[in-house]
This record gives sequence, structure tokens and C-alpha cells, in this order.
Amino acid sequence: MDVRLDSTTKYARSIVDGEILASKSIIDACNRHLKDMESQTEYVWDFSYAEKAISFMEMLPDPKTGKTFPLASFQKFIVGSIYGWRRADNKELRRFKKAVVSVARKNGKSLLISGIILYEFLFGQNPAMSRQLFTGANDKAQASIIFNMCAKQLEALRSRYPEIKKATKKVRDELRNLNDYSYVRPLSRETGGLDGYEMYCCVVDEYAAAKTDELMELIESSQAQLESPLTFIISTAGFNLNGPFHMTEWNYAKKIAKGDVINDNYFSYIAEQESVEEVEDETNWIKSNPILEVEGLKNQVLGYLRDRLAEAKEKGNMNGVLVKNFNMWRQSSEESYIDKQTWDLAKIEKPNTHKRRVWLGIDVGRVSDLFAISPIVMMDDYWYLDSFSFVATKYGLASKEKRDGVSYTNLERQGYCEITTLESGVIDDERVLEKIEEMVYQNDWEVNGICFDPYQFGTLLTMIEKRHPEWPLIEVSQTTMVLNMPTKQFRDDVKNGKIKHSGNPLLTMAINNAYTKVDNNGMRIDKNKNSNKIDPLDAGLDAYAVCYLEPFDGAGYWTDEKILNGGTLF
Repeated sequence: MDVRLDSTTKYARSIVDGEILASKSIIDACNRHLKDMESQTEYVWDFSYAEKAISFMEMLPDPKTGKTFPLASFQKFIVGSIYGWRRADNKELRRFKKAVVSVARKNGKSLLISGIILYEFLFGQNPAMSRQLFTGANDKAQASIIFNMCAKQLEALRSRYPEIKKATKKVRDELRNLNDYSYVRPLSRETGGLDGYEMYCCVVDEYAAAKTDELMELIESSQAQLESPLTFIISTAGFNLNGPFHMTEWNYAKKIAKGDVINDNYFSYIAEQESVEEVEDETNWIKSNPILEVEGLKNQVLGYLRDRLAEAKEKGNMNGVLVKNFNMWRQSSEESYIDKQTWDLAKIEKPNTHKRRVWLGIDVGRVSDLFAISPIVMMDDYWYLDSFSFVATKYGLASKEKRDGVSYTNLERQGYCEITTLESGVIDDERVLEKIEEMVYQNDWEVNGICFDPYQFGTLLTMIEKRHPEWPLIEVSQTTMVLNMPTKQFRDDVKNGKIKHSGNPLLTMAINNAYTKVDNNGMRIDKNKNSNKIDPLDAGLDAYAVCYLEPFDGAGYWTDEKILNGGTLF
């Protein structure tokens, strides 16, 4: 390695060369940095800007001890990337306007939060006056915690540097820069009266716990007129798999690092354990705990992690430790139907399903639920599952999006659903049938079954019978006795690679929301609260209940005649 490399680039090189073990997403982020270094056109690398920010953070005294600490290499990479990349046409402007950083607990998160806020508070230039900075979190209490952390760091600086003491002041929940009228305030979605603000810099802590994207919308909508704003999201993974951090930012950040999506103004650094199996070997722990690169802290951190893991194993509850200490997303309950890792491993690029045999599962939703159509397509040696949903708006789209925690508007734009256009807000059966026809005709599918839950299906049933007598209509009774075996088999087949999907977000949301419900007749799926939608999965299981015993040689399919004659399926 070239010793002349700056600390940010040196870290990137050591990761890519395998000198430091890291998660795939970090390797991607480092590769992105090195690739961008080779082709500097619209954005250029100038380490002198990064060096100033790094040096400032290394002089921040610990409020408890007064000691200063050098940044770890990974921290220099994060800070250096944010400040070292500049616009070619005006180097005073940063390249990155948004940064997502995710690491396990006890990895120096606090220093990054206070460091960035205070650096921008004291030395920010765009604008040079009246910069509005916020410590953001999901609720007022958490926002105040990170604000107070910044306040303590500032107080430590004030006690050491007379010029900072003279230039700054704390007044209740506000840090003031007396030289240029800039300030720092706490921010949450509970904060009122924020219209008209221009949030120059906002650090958002523990966004994984957020139920809606209200806070992020508030921040980003306020930055429209600013040349060089910065939104810095720093969070450990969590349990809310359908929340905005996991569903939107996390996946988007990983795609950017990998190069699947191009956004030159978005920085990503995600340190995560990539499987539960990895956790058994402590040499892998650095993937989610990059602080382990620091020799002086290594034994302390390792001891802490060993104790946490041993206690979790003894108590039989690993989820909390996997989430907080190894930065892995997990369902909140051990009774979750399919775990996140299993579902992620079953993801593939969308295959060509032209002229394939298909079973379409339909789950009717009129008012509060989704109306889901989930085709299961027989490929050569696996089942491909996808879904499309219709969204009712009887009580208003905005309130439904807020209640469900889902932006159906965005998902409609991406082609995963359709919001009803009827004034009544209910689903139009005619439009549903048109969509089914569209799916079948576009792919030239051989329809082997329309598999339906009979509840509220009467109108659509009649329409299909009249227009498509060639499509087998198969009623699937929603009893545990009927659904037990296909529900178990579906889960096993996902684990064994026999069922694959292409990451449909509404289908993934349903998987995340599904819990196992067991009675005397066996197992079926359910949800833990009404706002958690599982309809796309329900529809898929209706189809799978009919086709799961089909051999891949294409010999026959289940019809209602077979079922009524007492076939082995039911």
C-alpha cells in the first residue's frame, strides 16, 4: 500500500485489499471511493477539507475525562468522505448532502454525532451566517439526549479554548454561535412550528425505530433552497422491518454503495453481520463492529460482546443481541413466520416467466386491507412468487399511508400497486380483472388455477366465470386444517431454495408482518395488529395450497373437481 495515501483513501484500500475484514456493503463503499478517485469530473477529492474536520473531531475532549482520542480508521473514512469530496465547480460546496451510517452499539457513534454537529456549528460556511442545525430523533426525549451530548462536548471545548467560550452560549434547549447567529436545537416529529425553517445540518439518531418517514420529509423539504445541506442518519439496525429506515434508506444506501443505483450526493457506510452463522466465529465480529480495528479497545470490546452473546444464548433470546451488538435486522418475535435472512437469500433477479404455468392466488380486500394478486409461476426447478396489490382509500389515502407506515403513492409509481380511482374509495372489481388479464396476456401464461379465499369473492368470481371459462376456479378454504401443510411447506421451500422472489416490497412487508398461529389443527399465518398487512402473502399461500404438490415435470394440476373428489391435498 502507498504510505502517501491520505487516511480516508488508505482505509478504503486496506478494506478492498482484504487487510481489514469488512461487510460486503463496506467493501462496496470503499470500492466506490477508489473508483471515484480515478474519474474526478463533476466532483473532486480534496483531502485538505477532510483533514480539517478530522483534526477538529480528534481535539474534542471526552466530557467525563477531558481526554482526547484519535479517530479510528473507519471513522476517518466516514468523516473524510463527507468532507473531502467537493463540487468541481465550487470546492466550498460538499458533494454529499445525505449520509447513512449504520454500526453496532459501542462503536463511537456519539463522537460522530457531536463532531459533525459542532464542526458545522462553529466552522460551517454555506451559509456563512444563521446556519440552522438540529439533533434529530424519533421522539423528543431521544432528540434531547443527543442535543445534551453535543452541549456537553461544547462545554468541554469552552473550558479549554477561550475563543470558543467567547463565541458560544447555551440558552435552555439551544446552542448559539454569537459570531454568526447560527444555532443548534433538538428536533423530533413532535416538534411544532417548524414551517419556514431551513435545516442546514441535521443529524438523525436511531432512525431504525421510526414508524413513519415524517421526520425525514420535514428535514428534506426544508433544504430545497440550500446549496450544501447535510442530513446525517446514524443508526443501529432494529426490529421494525417495515419502517422507513429498513424499507427505504437501508436498502437504497446499499444499492448506491454497490453501484446498482447512481446518486452522487448520497454516502453510505453499513457495517453488519451478514448471517447468524458468522456470529459464532468472533473473527467475523469486526464486520459489524469496525471499532475492533483499534488495538487499544479490542480486548475490551471483545469481552463485552462475548458476555452479551453468552447471556443471550443462556436465556434463549438471541434477537436483541443480534440486532444491537451485531447490527442485524430481525423480526421482533421468535414466532415470525419467515426470518429476514431466509427471505433475503431467496431473492433473485426477476426471471422471464413467458409461457410458463401459473397459479394466481387472490385475497380480497375492500376497505382497510390490500386486494392482492399473487402469481406463483412454475419455473424449471423452482417456484417464482410475485405480487400486485390494489389499495382502497375509503377513509383517505394519507391516513391509510400513515396508519400502515407505507408510501403507497411511491409504490404505485414503481409499479407494485394501484390506488383505486373510485370516488367511494373501494376496489373496482372490473379493474382487478383487467389487471389479471394484463398479467396473463403480457406473459402468455398458462393459467392452471385462480385460487381464491371465498370471502367477498362473489362478484369477481362471476365476472371471471363469464369472461374466462377456460381458467380453473379453485376455492381454498381458510381453515387451519386446509392451510397447515402448504403453510409449513412454503416456509421450508423458501429455506431450501425451491421458492424464489425478486424483492417485491409489498410482498416483503407481508413476510415481515406474518407470525405463526398454531391450534389443534396445525399452523397458519396471522398478523399481530390490524395495520400490519399480510394480504400479498395470504394470496400467495392460497395459490401454493393448490400447486405445491405439483411435480416439475408438469404432470397435471389441481382442479376443483379433484378437490371435491377428495384428493390428497385436502
